[in-house]
Amino acid sequence: MTAIPRVPRGLAGPALFSYGFRPFFLFGALWAMLGIALWIPQYFGALQLPTAFSPLDWHVHEMLYGYLAAVAAGFLLTAIPNWTGRFPLAGPPLMALVALWLAGRVAILVSAEIGPAAAAVIDGAFLIVFAAVCLREIVAGSNWRNLRVLVVLALLAAGNVAFHVEVMMAGAAAYGARIGIAAAILLITLIGGRIIPSFTRNWLARRGPGPLPRPFAAFDGVAVALGALALAAWVLWPDAIASAILLAAAGLVHLVRLARWAGWRTGAEPLVWVLHLGYVFVPVGFLFAAAAILFAAQVPTSAAIHAWTAGAIGIMTLAVMTRASLGHTGQALTAGPGTLLIYAFALVAALARIGAALAAPPLLLHIAAGAWCAAFAAFALAYGPALLRPRKR
Repeated sequence: MTAIPRVPRGLAGPALFSYGFRPFFLFGALWAMLGIALWIPQYFGALQLPTAFSPLDWHVHEMLYGYLAAVAAGFLLTAIPNWTGRFPLAGPPLMALVALWLAGRVAILVSAEIGPAAAAVIDGAFLIVFAAVCLREIVAGSNWRNLRVLVVLALLAAGNVAFHVEVMMAGAAAYGARIGIAAAILLITLIGGRIIPSFTRNWLARRGPGPLPRPFAAFDGVAVALGALALAAWVLWPDAIASAILLAAAGLVHLVRLARWAGWRTGAEPLVWVLHLGYVFVPVGFLFAAAAILFAAQVPTSAAIHAWTAGAIGIMTLAVMTRASLGHTGQALTAGPGTLLIYAFALVAALARIGAALAAPPLLLHIAAGAWCAAFAAFALAYGPALLRPRKR
């Protein structure tokens, strides 16, 4: 992400609401931490929330349509001005959007009190309004190339609506959960496929001669399309052999795609190699999803789901949050000890959660939850002060 346009002259108010990444990264991190802290006692029957959702559905919904939606908003509200050359959303309009996201979290939490229909309207409004804001900016800036990102964002919003409808009609969500995961992985393959090779090339170009990431080519287009097709098959037919074949093929192709980005040369800079680390969980998730269909007795679907969520989504979002927060608050683009600790906790959380899915010992689940909470608490502590202060000159 390059430098974004400055805010309009005369804009006053807290620095927190001067750019979209500030409130959404900070509040998203706090909610990621709190959401898991509340989920574990629910899972073990020690806590009951006043929500109309089952404990599992509440957990899934709040990680996908709560936390992930916040980080996606923070990233896109910061990236779109780069794409369009327009001023970013700031001040009262940004405050209103953040308030709408917060209202959704509260509405879901107390949905047993206000009713699932009211909660659906309040919660569902955020992604719909946010998508409309993004559409307005892309159209106003005639930036038609990035409409594909808006399509995935619309898919995420549709998944949220489907989630609520399923909960109200069937008592549990299945399609809505899979749609949310699929939209998230598609977003990573689209945006990750742009920023990972770009940031890697920029860093390696200063390191002297050696292999550089391959530029976007037909192979990347095939990889994204195959991944989208495999995810669509998984959403619609999660147990079909044909879906398993597509998932396995997508996993192998995305492993090759990642290898084309020269990640093995980035070991000296955590801000770069963590992007490659996060992306590797995309093909791992595809391969686990295929194995869960072909070898259902040995590999649970949960292993694939958590490779994609705790692994790809968790690590990639933290990678983007740390890098963007450093760059856009005027700090040096280098990872200090606190940032390294964030990445270490995130990796432990991902590996322990996949291990818990495969072996099911409660200890691994506690380790995963503790490491996840620690990663986001560390982000809030290390980056929160800079997100609350004006940018360094």
